[in-house]
Amino acid sequence: MRSRWRTASLAAGWPFPSDWASDAVDVVCAAVVAGDSLAESLADLGASRAEAGVGLAGALQDLAALHAVSVGSHDGLVSADPDAVPTAMVRATALGWSDVVARMSVGREVEDPLTGLTTAGYLRTRLHEVYRAARAEGHPAGSGHVLVTVSLGATADDYPRMMAMVLIADALRTVFDGGETTSLLRSATAVVLAQRDRLLPARCIQARWTIQHRLAADPALRGCGPVVLREDVLPDGHDEACELLASL
Repeated sequence: MRSRWRTASLAAGWPFPSDWASDAVDVVCAAVVAGDSLAESLADLGASRAEAGVGLAGALQDLAALHAVSVGSHDGLVSADPDAVPTAMVRATALGWSDVVARMSVGREVEDPLTGLTTAGYLRTRLHEVYRAARAEGHPAGSGHVLVTVSLGATADDYPRMMAMVLIADALRTVFDGGETTSLLRSATAVVLAQRDRLLPARCIQARWTIQHRLAADPALRGCGPVVLREDVLPDGHDEACELLASL
């Protein structure tokens, strides 16, 4: 069963023969042979294909190959026709695939995969919430919050800069550990939406020292300076705050 499915899938255009096999494939084969319900195993198959980077069209073409060999003759090649696959099989596979893609998409939108910092889009959303809360409480947003920005010198090469930003991100999360929003504004600029309180000056000094110490400890990153840390009080309105972000 497994061999015939693979052959039919390759004949239908599966582009990566060495990547076709997976644990999910074996589970589906076992369910087909045993005559069990395929709903759960096909959902896992769709999820497995999505995690491997296979598009929905490719996953459904592979499903069509499975259907063709499971209902067709055991002799000779079969034709994998996606339109002939029962709706229930398509639905289970597509839902498994889409769940993974949706989860991956949300992760990409909210968090930078390299540094673990939130994205600039998420920061703008948080700023909107801060301004709404300040308006409801009757005080300026700048009275309670400040943007702390850390930028690397423009002379840093791509790879050292990326590694330096990973260290900077970790340092900022270590120093600003009270629930502050820490985001990657650009490839060489990180920003913290921090509370404007009596601890802020000491935290900024600690952040600057920690970052410089960690970068200096790695000879490959010593050319990433200078590190510039600045503080900006939030302006009067959210639109002005977004303009400030664009200028940092």
